[in-house]
Amino acid sequence: MTGLTVLEICAGAGGQAIGLEAAGWHHAAVVDNDPAACETLRQNRPSWKVIEKDIAQLDGREFQSIDLLAGGLPCPPFSIAGKQLGSDDDRDLFPEALRLIEEVSPAAVMLENVRGIATKRFDHYREWLLGALQELGYEPDWRLLKASDFGVPQLRPRFVLVALKPRCADKYVWPEPKEAAPTVGETLVDLMAAEGWPGAREWANQASTIAPTIVGGSKKHGGPDLGPVRARKAWRALGVDGRVVADAPPSRDFPSDGYPRLTVGMVARLQGFPSDWTISGRKTPAYRQVGNAFPPPVAQAVGESIRKALVTDAAYV
Repeated sequence: MTGLTVLEICAGAGGQAIGLEAAGWHHAAVVDNDPAACETLRQNRPSWKVIEKDIAQLDGREFQSIDLLAGGLPCPPFSIAGKQLGSDDDRDLFPEALRLIEEVSPAAVMLENVRGIATKRFDHYREWLLGALQELGYEPDWRLLKASDFGVPQLRPRFVLVALKPRCADKYVWPEPKEAAPTVGETLVDLMAAEGWPGAREWANQASTIAPTIVGGSKKHGGPDLGPVRARKAWRALGVDGRVVADAPPSRDFPSDGYPRLTVGMVARLQGFPSDWTISGRKTPAYRQVGNAFPPPVAQAVGESIRKALVTDAAYV
């Protein structure tokens, strides 16, 4: 079999798309309703079909030949903070995803969200979701995967749901952790030193753990900062001022013992984006795209496991 294809919804800045591409998937289309995110996708992958619309307006019957439907659905309805629904950013899009799955009928489904959906509070919701997929003819399963288990320098646990048609489901094996994640200092030392800051090496030596989970991606609440007070304290322990995201790395005049701020590019690297992937838009929308992203290395690992299940199944081939 060649050319396994994927329709990706809620694609954002392309974190999941980069990972799936690296896993050997070909994108039939990527869909998002955010203009800045769509511009990011167009700039980095001009050959991709980028559809800029709400998935509620997407007709899945156009994509009935694809093999995988994937997406990172908005997280606010399932955040641990428990926000009430009430804005476009807070909508529960799982029902729309289920509609598209029914219309497309792909061999496999991959959906990710925040770890909050895996908590006891949402037991009944998960049961409903898994039952709905079973009614559509899939065998679903889910795991909490830590990004740090796949070489990403932050903890970032994510709820990942994989569902396959019965003919392929028994071939599926969840990916195992691949490599130890580098520290924040190891990951960012070259970027911190890019403008000649003399304290970059010393800073990197003491930034000797992985990062806390990057937050702050909500359209309603998220500005260009590294999150609420608790998150900022964790960043402070790594020698980072998390109150504001910087426009540029620290200069050669920045105090050697100072607390630098991260740029959008630094945050993107901590999310596992490749260095040649550019994020479109001004600082706030650019940071929001990165803050909401699914780390590409994790998406690649899951994408490889799904691909293997399909290509090793004689009935599917």
